[in-house]
Amino acid sequence: MTASSRISRGIIPPLLTPLSADGEMDIPALRRLIDRLIDAGVDAIFALGSSGEVAFLTDAERTHLLRTTVEHVAGRVPVYAGCIDTQTKRVIEHVRQAEACGVDGVVATAPFYAITGPEEIAQHFRLVAQATELPVIAYDIPVCVHSKLSPELLVQLGEEGVLAGVKDSSGDDVSFRRLVHFNEAAGHPLVLLTGHEAVVDGAFAAGADGCVPGLGNVDPAGYVCMWQAFEAGDFATVIEQQNRLADLFEIVFQPVGKVGPAAGVGAFKTALELMGVFSSNLMSPPLPQITDTPSREAIRAIVERAGLL
Repeated sequence: MTASSRISRGIIPPLLTPLSADGEMDIPALRRLIDRLIDAGVDAIFALGSSGEVAFLTDAERTHLLRTTVEHVAGRVPVYAGCIDTQTKRVIEHVRQAEACGVDGVVATAPFYAITGPEEIAQHFRLVAQATELPVIAYDIPVCVHSKLSPELLVQLGEEGVLAGVKDSSGDDVSFRRLVHFNEAAGHPLVLLTGHEAVVDGAFAAGADGCVPGLGNVDPAGYVCMWQAFEAGDFATVIEQQNRLADLFEIVFQPVGKVGPAAGVGAFKTALELMGVFSSNLMSPPLPQITDTPSREAIRAIVERAGLL
């Protein structure tokens, strides 16, 4: 069995981390969200990604969320864990904890804070892979880690069996197309997943094996429909669904005075609160909560237009 064959294709939402109004992890809301995703037909769940506010959680909170997620999923779909930290030894510590929680794969970025180049990044992924029997997915998100993973390096590590897949959140369509091309030429050693929920139709057409959409927390059924249509060769439905989801994605542009995850993840949480899935849209400190009426009402109108209220 190749490493990539152990990674799901299709729709893999990056699980949000619901918080109650008092700032504690909201376990009933987490279970509701997980059931909603699985009932919609998602192919796997990615916990502790950027949408899960991984950078803001303590080690104890990460473990609590992983253990609860794996227990509640109960084998219905695979669970992948973000093991995201500044340097290799810290990432491996997270991998060990993820293994103990029973996950099916781990996701890691390039090292960050300390400046690194291609040689150090390659060694980082090799050491992480050597430390675990679980498949390793590289998370390409240069806006956060300030290093762009090159297609050549990713495919090389795929051919070596170091990496099983790539979650591409680079925003670089040319680089992603090159990654698909090199991956095919090498015999498809990597499962390639796009992290950009508003242009999934184009990524599928280019050769993506699936999608990790933050917006999939809000409308998982829409993304599942799009993937199933693509698999069936029904590209008209793919485009129709993508256009509808792109309209829903406008919620992230509605928060007044918010940037980054406070706007994007905050909008997802606000939508789920309005839908009754979450009890609160609280964000991890120091991220501000969306509380102002204009932002909330603008999000409500878009969610209602999408037929989700």
